[in-house]
Formats: sequence, structure tokens, C-alpha cells
Amino acid sequence: MKQLAVNKKVGKMLLFEDIQRAEKIVAKHVVKTPIVQSKALSDAIGEEIYLKLENQQITGSFKIRGAINAISNLTPEQRKAGVVALSTGNHGRGLAYAANLMKIRCIICMSELVPNNKIEGIKEIGAEVKLIGGNQDEAQLEADRLSIEEGMTYISPFDNIDVIAGQGTLGLEIYRQIPKLKFVFVPLSGGGLICGVAKALKSLNPNLKVIGVSMDRGAAMYESQKAGKPIFVKEEESLADALTGGIGLDNKYTFDLTRKLVDEIVLVSEEEIAKGIHHAYWHESQIVEGAGAVAIASLLNNKSTPKGPSLALMCGKNIDIDKHFNLIAAKH
Repeated sequence: MKQLAVNKKVGKMLLFEDIQRAEKIVAKHVVKTPIVQSKALSDAIGEEIYLKLENQQITGSFKIRGAINAISNLTPEQRKAGVVALSTGNHGRGLAYAANLMKIRCIICMSELVPNNKIEGIKEIGAEVKLIGGNQDEAQLEADRLSIEEGMTYISPFDNIDVIAGQGTLGLEIYRQIPKLKFVFVPLSGGGLICGVAKALKSLNPNLKVIGVSMDRGAAMYESQKAGKPIFVKEEESLADALTGGIGLDNKYTFDLTRKLVDEIVLVSEEEIAKGIHHAYWHESQIVEGAGAVAIASLLNNKSTPKGPSLALMCGKNIDIDKHFNLIAAKH
């Protein structure tokens, strides 16, 4: 199944005001990333297609937004004990940056599937990295242990209201830059990004459609939405490594918010992701990682047909340089 129309029900509480408050905190520390029109995609699709270049953000990813908001809302006691997180790379990098900024101890737990460039990027910022097991679920157990035994505050990469609200600041930014949008294509993994962005955009324009895009192997949120509840999905290697991992069987926020706020979920193949990375470099002059290319890939391969001005969110650029070279050198 390549496409899923999401059934709606009321999600957990996330207020538009939460995102507005987050913006007052986050805006001091992040870059306002540009939006550009893609001539290549506009010509191919026959509609105005824009790109949000969040790949140009500090740390190379949107994740810094949620991380700064979450750490800023810690109590003095929590700051003293430090923070711990599970990450496939970009959340860890963002949290490490925010923790370093505020002089807080930070440990990032990661599986051995995470690319080395992302591991080294986190260490360079000053966080401790613990590599645990062959999947994110095993790494999650270590993060839980540190939280329970050492009293560190666990900050989820997605299932945390402060994180979601922080990511939602991206939606406010998009709306101010181009309010006429009809469709927005957003990478989808655990749901923190898409839930925050969708809440912000739909609060300002209820008629706007938000399309989630994930890879077609191990897409946990997609399979969970199809099942009607959070389920375990086997993690698989993917070019979109930042989108891998589960949503948590005890998911508190993003499963319900995705049901409520996301209009459609589409999947892209590994070959289509590779073409998206290739297109971003040669036609848009942008370096993106696999997760940053899925929205472009969905448009290139007609996974959903937008009517009217539309935007693809390019969420990150943290790709291994040798892998990127091989992908852009390939003929498509």
C-alpha cells in the first residue's frame, strides 16, 4: 500500500499558544531559513512549487528548534541532573547544541545503524554518545535506564509537547513567508515535526492540506495509523535514516495528533529517495540527506497531486559526504 488517507479523531492537547510561546524562545537561537520557488518542480507538476530550506539551519536540521524549547523549559533541578535522549542523529545534534548553549550535561543514546558522520557530529558539539544495539528500541532501553537510575530528564525526539511546539515554529515561519500555500509536504517519522508544523499552519489556515512523507520500509507511523494504534514495526536500513525507528507503544501525543492534523501519508522507495537527493543537488543547488529529500521525492514521483501553490520541506542536510557524492554522481 503506497498511500493512506488518515482517519480523524481528537488528538492530545497541543495549543497554538504553545507554539507562539516557543517562538519567543527559539527565534533567538535559530536561523530564519529561506523559501525559494523550484522552477524544475513547478514546470514538471504544473503548479507553483516552493522549497523550505531548513537544511540550511544551524546544526543542519530543524531539530534544534524543538531541542532549544524543551531545554529552556526545564526546572533548575532538571538542568542540574542533565538530559538524555534517543536519536538517529539530528535530534541528538540539536539537543547537544542546546545543552551546550545552556551548560547542561547531555547523553545521546543511538543504535549501531546510525551513520558515523552523525555520531561524530554530536560528539564534536560536546555531548556524550552511547551506542547500544542494532536498533533504536535497544538504544531506548539505555536512555530509559539513565533517566530512572541517574535522574536525567529524558527528552523524546518527537513525543514531547515542548519539542512539538518548538518544531511548530517552523510552521509559523512558513506561513509568514508564503501565506498562499494550499499543500505542504512534510517528512514523517515519529511525528514531532509534522504535528507541530500542521498545528501552526492549520491554526492560521484551516483549509491547508498537510501531506506526510515517509520511506516505504519500516515506516512506523504509517503502519501504526493503518493499524489504528501504535504498533512495533521492524526497523530497516534506509537512505532516509533520520526517519527510522518506532513511535513508542505508549505514544502520548504524536499518534493522535497525526490522526487529527495530517490529511494524507505517502511513501517513497529507496530509489525515489536517491533521485530526490540527486534532484536537490543538480536542480536546486542544495545538499540534503535522505530524510530531507523525501518531500521532493514524493512530488517527483506523483505520490500526491497538489492543486495550487505547494511547498516541500527540506528538513536536513546531515549526510555522509562519500554517500552523497555517490548518489549525485549516479545517472537517473
